[in-house]
Order: sequence, then structure tokens, then C-alpha cells
Amino acid sequence: MSYDMDIIRHSLAHVLAAAVKKLWPDVKFGGGPAIENGFYYDFDLEHRITEEDFPKIEKEMRELIKGAGRFEHREVSAVEAREIFKNEPYKLEWINDLDKDNSAISIYQFRDFVDMCRGPHVENSKELPRDAFKIRSVAGAYWKGDSKNKMLQRVYVDAFATVEELAAHLKMMEEAAKRDNRKLGREMDLFHFEPEYAPGAVFWHDKGWRIYRRLIEFVRAAQERAGYLEISTPGIMDRSLWETSGHWAKYGEHNYSGKTQDDRQFCVKPMNCPGGMLVYAQGIKSYKDLPLYIGEFGKVHRFEASGGLSGLMRVREFTQDDAHIFCTEDQLEEEFVKVLRFIKGIYSKFGFDDISMKLATRKESEFRIGDDAVWDKSESALQNALEKNNIPFEIAAGDAAFYGPKVDCYLKDSIGRTWQCGTVQLDMNLPERFDLSYVGEDGQKHRPIMIHRALLGSVERFMGILLESTGGNLPLWLSPEPVVVAPISEKSDDYARTVVAELRAVGVNARADLRSEKVNYKIRELSLAKTPIIAVVGEAEAADNTMNLRRLGVESQETVPLLQFVRDMAEAIKLPV
Repeated sequence: MSYDMDIIRHSLAHVLAAAVKKLWPDVKFGGGPAIENGFYYDFDLEHRITEEDFPKIEKEMRELIKGAGRFEHREVSAVEAREIFKNEPYKLEWINDLDKDNSAISIYQFRDFVDMCRGPHVENSKELPRDAFKIRSVAGAYWKGDSKNKMLQRVYVDAFATVEELAAHLKMMEEAAKRDNRKLGREMDLFHFEPEYAPGAVFWHDKGWRIYRRLIEFVRAAQERAGYLEISTPGIMDRSLWETSGHWAKYGEHNYSGKTQDDRQFCVKPMNCPGGMLVYAQGIKSYKDLPLYIGEFGKVHRFEASGGLSGLMRVREFTQDDAHIFCTEDQLEEEFVKVLRFIKGIYSKFGFDDISMKLATRKESEFRIGDDAVWDKSESALQNALEKNNIPFEIAAGDAAFYGPKVDCYLKDSIGRTWQCGTVQLDMNLPERFDLSYVGEDGQKHRPIMIHRALLGSVERFMGILLESTGGNLPLWLSPEPVVVAPISEKSDDYARTVVAELRAVGVNARADLRSEKVNYKIRELSLAKTPIIAVVGEAEAADNTMNLRRLGVESQETVPLLQFVRDMAEAIKLPV
């Protein structure tokens, strides 16, 4: 029988748990879902699992699979479940959560291991791959993701249908490790972190800040051509604003907030949306003003669990390239499709051409705002727009924002990884909550529709993705230091300074490496720092007004006249249109 990979991975998670229990009988179990490329399981265990334990855990898993054990399913009452899991505190907590509606509890048993699980699973472990999985890592994870709870040991496992698929994945992961944004940040002198003083916040160095500013400059120029207005809203606003928007109820525990001396509670901005709506609300708007595009490069702060922080990919302080499009219902489809195409056009300038879309629909949640009729209308509008315009998409059930459905954009990087970046969200609820209106052709007030839109998403995260996809070999227009001139000896220092002056005169951020080191040493150091072009100059080049160029990632060298090189570089560093 052929099984979906999620079923195989979920079944292997139970095998992992059974193996850990056999090796360390005192273990207490959290949970273990299938994830992209594999699965994980959380353990409360006195023994600290390390890489040295991985081979013996894997060996035990293979023995359990080889033994051909069945995955037996049954449903029990909460009373029975409490008896079964009486020595499992984390399972008991889940049972108490589930017992609110007295529903039956689904459990699966594999050999001596019993787990609460909705399934499905393979029928027998002999149907699982024995050699197509590998333990990737172990990390700390708070129970239920709450830092107030105990930290468990989360074991990550990569798992595939075949040994060949696993090998290809491991090769990709090896390449990804070489490109890790934190490693490149050190090598290229772009940024660093200070966990003791500012966990999850970036300390930008000059070169990193140049890339950051250039990204924003590129998006800003594209938005201005498209007719966007740019605003800036306060970084700290009263809690009541976030209560009106619904963000406080949804994300309150992730907000930074505190009271002032006048006993008012303020919140450090976690989202840009409410500020954009307050700007829209200033003055009377006519249907002739719509669609209205309002953009903001707003710095936001969200408390992420310490264990989840990961270089530029997950931080607590970041900038979102948000925009809010206010339009009429008649304009909705055109504007929605237009912004999706806008996002794809932006990504293409970075070499990301493999883009996919997912339509995220509602989930039942106490935080979801708006009635079902509004959600029905919103979801239908987005799905119809995608289908009518022949835009391929998948459904991501339950992944919508709390105020409306959305389409998330996923890009594939150069080593095959998929990243969610841009998002376009339809919102018929917040304009109602903030009482936004425009005067229609009939002279009456009408409620605008709002489209939330982010192109890069988090500027920090997109920069991390771009660094890893390019391996630090950034396009010249984005490079913080496109050219470094390396004189062969002190005799050529003056000519090196002349070359730098010519380049800087046309806007190229060039410098001369005048260290008293051999030129080959300089070339090695500059190559490690991912310098796009190293211009080597000696007495011969000075006499001919030329330079010897070494381009990052290119074996051959070339000699070019100075004036031609300056003209070429002036063009190369221009923002793409």
C-alpha cells in the first residue's frame, strides 16, 4: 500500500518515541507532528540527548521497524485516557483540554508505546523506510511554546521515502550550512547579535546596513512608480488601539507593553495596520480617491520565544514593508491581482522566478473577528480572482489572518528550499471596526475594502534568504562594497587611490586595501568576505590606466581600461527597474 509522506513521517515519530522510551524508560512525552522534510518529537528527559546519542537512537528505530509492529487504533473516553496516561503529565494536560466537550479521545499503540493521536498511520512498521531517515538535531522547546512552561528536548528527524531522496536532502542541508546567514554575516562583516543585551535584535555593521538600506530603496522606488504614498506612524501607541483592532486579544502575550506615570498602558508597535487606518481616517475620502495605496516601512517588535530565534530568519525587532490598499468592492479583483503580479515582479529582480501561491482560509478560533457571511464573501472573492486570472494556487485551510483570508507567496531559493515571504490579505472587518468610509457616487457613505500587502515581508528575513540563496554573492546593485582595489605594492598605492576616487565620483562604494600584506593574501581575504570585484593594480596597470579584475565565482581574470570600468560600474549599480 502506498502512503502519503506525512503519514509515513507521523508514523516514524511514534517509532522515535518508542525508541527513546526503550533507551530511557523514565522519559515523559510531549508531542510529535510531521513537518516539512521530516518530523520532531518533544521529550522531558533527565538524560541530555546529544549528537553522540543519535546513532543508537537510529539503530533502535531500525530494530523496531524491522520487528514489524502494528499501529493499533482505538477511541477511549477521557476517564479511560486519564488512566492510560496517568504517569504522563503532558498527555494529561491535553486530555483536560480535550475533555471540555466530552469528545472521544483517539489513541494509537505501537508496541509498548501509546500516544494520543488523530492519525492516520501506516498499518504496520514494515511499511516504513528503514534507512531513509536521519536525526538532524536536538533543541530546546518550551511546552506549548510558552516560556512560562518547562523546556523540553525537541529531536528533529529528516525522513523521506527513499535513501536517494534522503541523500539529496542531506547534500542540500550541507550546502545550506555553508550559506547560513549568521556565518555569512561574520565573514562579510554585515551584522552580529548580542543575546545578553538585546535578544532577537540585529546590530547592523556598515556593510550590512548598506544592504538593508538598498533593499528599502529598491522597494520604495518600485512603490513610487506604482503610485504608493509613504507614511510613518508612531512606534508606541495606546493599548486601546490594539484592542480595537483585535491584535491585543490575538497577540497580547507577544507584545511589549508597559504603563507610564499617568497610568496609561502603551504598546510597542507589533503591527503597522492600525496606524495606516488612522492615517486613512484623516479627512473625507471620495470614491474618486480610490484605490488609495498607503505604504510604510515600519519597525515592529514581537516577543518570540528564545528557542525560536534564528539569525535574520526569526527576530524580535524587524521592519515590514507594509502597504494598505483601500478600494471599492468593484475594484477588489483588479487590485488584488495587480498586487500579486507586483510581488512576482519584485522577486524576479532578485532572481527568484519559481513562485507559488497558497490561499489561506479561516479557522475556528476565539480570536477570529467578523461573521461567517463576511468570511464567505471574502474567501469567494479571492478564490474567484485567482481562478478567473489563471493564477495557480493551493488551499491552506485554517491559515488565514484573524481578520480575513489571504494569499501567501512562496519563493524557491537556489538550493531548492521554499520560503514564505510576501502576503496579500483581504480585510472587510477592520475598516468596520475603525469606522472607515468614503463618499460614493450616490453621495452616501460607504465602507472601503482594505488589502494588507507585504512584498519582502520582514526586510531582515528577506535579506537572510537572499544571502543564503546567493551564498553572499550579491548582485552589484545590492552589494555594499562592489569593488576593492588591491595594489600589488606600496608603489601602486597612489594609483589605487585614484581608481577609488574615480569610482566614488560616480556613486560606487569602492575602497583601496592598502594593508602591508602580499597581494595574494589580500585576494584570499577579500574573496572570503564575498567582495564582488577585486581590482588588482601594479606599476604596469598604473602606466596603462588599466586594472586586472577578479570577479567573485569566476576563474578567469580580465584587464580593462579604467574609464571603461568606471562607466560600466556606474551602470551596474543602478537600481533595477
